[in-house]
Amino acid sequence: MGSIIHFANSIFNPIIALGAAPVMLIVLTVIALLFRVKFTKALEGGIRLAIALTGISAVIGLLTTAFSAALTGFVNSTGIQLSITDVGWAPLATITWGSPYTLFFLLVLVVLNIAMILLKRTNTLDVDIFDVWHSAFVGLLCIFSGANLFIATLLVVMIGVMKIINSDLMKPTFNDLLHNDNNPMTTTHMNYMMNPAIMVLNKIFDVVFPWLDKFDFDAAKLNSKIGFWGSNFSIGIYLGVFIGLMSHQDMKAIFVLAFTAGTCLELFSQIGNWFIKAVEPLSQGISNVATKYLKGRKFNIGLDWPFLAGRAEIWAAANVLAPIMLGEALILPGNHLLPLGGIIAMGVTPALLVVTRGKIIRMIVIGALELPIFLWAGTLAAPFVTHTAKLVGAFPTGVPKGQLISQTTMEGPIEKFLAYLVGHATSQAGMYIVYALLAIAGYILLFVWYAFQMKKRNRAYADAKANG
Repeated sequence: MGSIIHFANSIFNPIIALGAAPVMLIVLTVIALLFRVKFTKALEGGIRLAIALTGISAVIGLLTTAFSAALTGFVNSTGIQLSITDVGWAPLATITWGSPYTLFFLLVLVVLNIAMILLKRTNTLDVDIFDVWHSAFVGLLCIFSGANLFIATLLVVMIGVMKIINSDLMKPTFNDLLHNDNNPMTTTHMNYMMNPAIMVLNKIFDVVFPWLDKFDFDAAKLNSKIGFWGSNFSIGIYLGVFIGLMSHQDMKAIFVLAFTAGTCLELFSQIGNWFIKAVEPLSQGISNVATKYLKGRKFNIGLDWPFLAGRAEIWAAANVLAPIMLGEALILPGNHLLPLGGIIAMGVTPALLVVTRGKIIRMIVIGALELPIFLWAGTLAAPFVTHTAKLVGAFPTGVPKGQLISQTTMEGPIEKFLAYLVGHATSQAGMYIVYALLAIAGYILLFVWYAFQMKKRNRAYADAKANG
């Protein structure tokens, strides 16, 4: 096993060290060349994707920084303190990539994806290798909790299979949300593994609160009816004012929040289109090869989630959920995590968008109900995150050395609980084995039920398309 880990590190470490944007430039360009895309077109697609990733990261950073400051002021004014600092996703990614096991998990998941394609168990070619750190985090937490590498790898593989299957299940919904049946984009991102739990709450919503849907609105339809006042940047301005008032900011700060949110939502819409342009050369190359060698078999391209960033509902729900999450964090039993770096709920809202298909009222209500899972998972993972950050020299500057760190909206919160239980079952046995087996069985059964619901939805999409 040690030789496999060394082999994985020798292949991937020099590439990963470049960062997400250069990695995706290289990956997309190389894959496009393998599908016989002309070099200049392949490189153009890779550069476009790198620019899109850089742009989306910059805008998310701008949005998070602006709103984190406002919410920090609110926390200071109340005098309420929580013991774990939310440092956001970037330090956690750095920490995870600092482990040699992460590249081993990457190699395993790449082989898994290729095997599933060859066995015709998926049509998704996952090129988003940077975000494998989410899956690796689960494996590393499992090891930290007491499991050996073999057990942790089995857990990562199980989740990896489900993520790839989920990418195929979601594809028709992505086509619907993007109003484009010809794009190849899907995703295996960990945040969409919340879909099964959200689907349960969505079904309950159908029974208990169906009347709330009449108060919902579609941002695109609203924009067509009222023009400027329903545009992305106008929605951002409304939300900025709302959060500014909630956090007791002065007029100058409220204007800054409003215009920052308006700018970010408009930029998200533009950058979302860059992802589509980036994969066009690869899409054409895949189509040509499939037609020639695979009897027309169509492949999906697994990208990072921001190709949906142009949907204003993601940001509308995220910004409304921010103060809700802060309120929940202050009163939630068992939570010790102060929402700051992850306050803009990017680990929450993309999955809400897919399951509810953009119904904002549902996104907010269901999001508020599921936020405790994220807060508890972040609290659970804090000792591991803090220990590993210090071990790899990635503990954030400015945070007191005795402070625990984590993230509030860390993708895959349910998987973090699985990792904890499986790790303790391996090291401590006893009732932890029962708990772990029950949790895994429940996790699989819930996913099977969710897959049935998505297949039913996808048949409805196909019937609607056939009937014009």
